[in-house]
Amino acid sequence: MNFDALKNDYPSRRSLMYSRKGMVCTSQPLAAQAGLDMIKKGGNAVDAAIATAVCMTVLEPTSNGIGGDSFALIWMNGKLHGLNSSGVVPKSLNVDVIENLGYKKIPERGWIPVMVPGAPAAWAELSEKFGKLSLEEVFEPAIQYAEEGYPVSPIISKLWDNSYSEFKNTLKGKNFEPWFEAFTINGRAPAPGEIWKSTKLADTLRKIAKSKSSEFYRGELADKIDTFSKKTGGYIRKSDLENYWCEWVDPIHINYRGYDVWEIPPNGNGIVALMALNILKGFEFTKRDTADTIHKQLEAMKLAFTDGKRYISDIKSMKVTTEQLLSDKYAAERRNLISDTALLPKAGNPQCGDTVYLCTADGEGNMVSFIQSNYMGFGSGIVIPETGISLQNRGYGFTLDKNMENFLEPGKKAFHTIIPGFLSKDNEAIGPFGVMGGFMQPQGHVQVITNTIDFHMNPQEALDAPRWQWIGEKNIQVEQHFSRALIEDLINRGHNISVLPESLTFGRGQIIWRNHEGVLAGATEPRADGVVATW
Repeated sequence: MNFDALKNDYPSRRSLMYSRKGMVCTSQPLAAQAGLDMIKKGGNAVDAAIATAVCMTVLEPTSNGIGGDSFALIWMNGKLHGLNSSGVVPKSLNVDVIENLGYKKIPERGWIPVMVPGAPAAWAELSEKFGKLSLEEVFEPAIQYAEEGYPVSPIISKLWDNSYSEFKNTLKGKNFEPWFEAFTINGRAPAPGEIWKSTKLADTLRKIAKSKSSEFYRGELADKIDTFSKKTGGYIRKSDLENYWCEWVDPIHINYRGYDVWEIPPNGNGIVALMALNILKGFEFTKRDTADTIHKQLEAMKLAFTDGKRYISDIKSMKVTTEQLLSDKYAAERRNLISDTALLPKAGNPQCGDTVYLCTADGEGNMVSFIQSNYMGFGSGIVIPETGISLQNRGYGFTLDKNMENFLEPGKKAFHTIIPGFLSKDNEAIGPFGVMGGFMQPQGHVQVITNTIDFHMNPQEALDAPRWQWIGEKNIQVEQHFSRALIEDLINRGHNISVLPESLTFGRGQIIWRNHEGVLAGATEPRADGVVATW
């Protein structure tokens, strides 16, 4: 990436940061600094990523936790590696069980959407394969913040209060009492600047670090999960935890105008971003802020997302291949459906012919794109007593329709929204990127990549630029920074546009690009409390 060739004329709200020895970007300043400290101690980008990720379970529990899932793309020694650490459905849970309880669809909260958590396995596996420091050393900052406390930032306080306001009215029963015990102060969410701490969470992190996560899947913590699940009507058992571990996967990619854009393969929906870019590469764009450019981006995104929702599942259950979904022939067929007016997308036939993202880099050229989440804020609302373990609700991503590939069944991975991204060119790393925010994520990836490659924006500009989000049918949400004339032009093309004042809806991203001289350029999201920690 030639930084000199990048424009710097888009109104940026933060400064682009540069360094050479190390860089960590994430939405929480204390976590970013903890990650950078690992590099300063002699660790590498992987040690930094783990330290940052574990800190985020303490510093931003509104988005992720020990009981969540994670994915990573790791550039190490000149090669890109992929890690899928998303969990699976407990053996005792299936569609018939759920329907017999009277549900027509999978509920958002409670035990039913809880799957085996993958995040602790990811931390241990990454450390074992690529880390230079001990897991106990890498966990120390998070343990210290959990035990001694930290002042809650304004944005996290707001997200925390949003969850509390919802949960106090919807989470009833003994299975939800531990959430209120673990994540409230005197029966409320912590205020901005107020100190929050959890000695129980600190103890749990110590056990995970010392045992390299085996305590979580086979030891005392697994016993506590099993006991509380049995006591309160849950489905996960110690045997589910014992039989789980994360898996290494081959990243998938497409070439977009000479650059290789990389994602984790399904069950993650990163392939949606690649399908959209595959459609868009058949068009030529000269200006970003025109109705024609944004219209084509929206239409490509709609077509790709519709295919994704139809076909993406646990890769072992998919009836179409990633190669079919990413073929140039199929992209051309989908591209031909785009006209001058908004369409109602339908899935094609490719067989015919709330989350935290972080990225790290060290002075040796190693880089990590890492994402983890509980989903929908605090996840299921289930917290294991005396541990601080908040369990995810990724099972909500399944369907109960047995005719669909993504229907719920034991041992299966769900359609997953969290996706780390990576960019390279001519077999050389440019760097990691990502945008958090549920189904906004592949849409954010497409906008960041087109901003970078088509419109030559530097990393901070690429994140600052106003965003759009397709939410179904012809319905589009845009940020308040969109020009009125542009909105009216899109409406005239048949899009139903709503302007949202709340920017958090449009994701929170981070980027690190590396040039041929080894200089790192980092950017963080203006829509969050993010920071670029540099050395």
